[in-house]
Amino acid sequence: MSGGPAGTLANAAEPLLSVSRLDGWYGRAQILREVSLSVGAGEVVALMGRNGAGKSTTLKAVAGLLERRAGQVRFAGQDISGWAPHRIARAGLGWVPEDRRIFTDLTVLENLEVGRQPPRPGAPTWTVASLFALFPNLAAMPQRPGGRMSGGEQQMLTVARTLMGNPRLVLLDEPSEGVAPVIVEQMARSINAMKREGLSVLLSEQNLHFAGLVCDRAYVLEKGQIRFSGSMAELAADETVRREHLGL
Repeated sequence: MSGGPAGTLANAAEPLLSVSRLDGWYGRAQILREVSLSVGAGEVVALMGRNGAGKSTTLKAVAGLLERRAGQVRFAGQDISGWAPHRIARAGLGWVPEDRRIFTDLTVLENLEVGRQPPRPGAPTWTVASLFALFPNLAAMPQRPGGRMSGGEQQMLTVARTLMGNPRLVLLDEPSEGVAPVIVEQMARSINAMKREGLSVLLSEQNLHFAGLVCDRAYVLEKGQIRFSGSMAELAADETVRREHLGL
């Protein structure tokens, strides 16, 4: 299930994902202001902040889903700033939305088939069998329609469906939001397993405990601007940042 060496050479000179001075708007309202961040190959990075800080907007802008945006986004050595969302996805950048968007009338297996893409150089290759090993809950219900699953199970299915596209990097929006604590712990184990396979992840998150379980580094957003960048240990030790920008 591990990827080949092609990605290692390509990523030696620069991060897998590099975002520079990213601005983003909803209509006339500017939400993002000069956001800069990076994710290395095989790295899990948190984008943290309160509700409305701009976390999800940042992920959407990177994925090409924000209609009006400015700045530079480089992925796997290419400038993808002006690319359409489908082209970005085909390049190996997967997106897992917070609202899940599974096909409720399709079974678990059918949802996974919708996401299937060929293997790609430099990325882990996922199969139904390997994803069922990663998410045992899904393995227990292959024929269950998506509409008859719990919120946490739907979250797992959304992640698994994205992985069926064999991405090099996944944008994961609020993976711990609104799911039971036992599912949060299972999701943390799954993300760590993805990391061991060489997958890169940029996740938006408010739960510092969850981020600490899976992430190497963190950026903290406040009102669409980066207010902190550092390791998870540095964030945990910085009481001022946690109090002022995370409300902790």
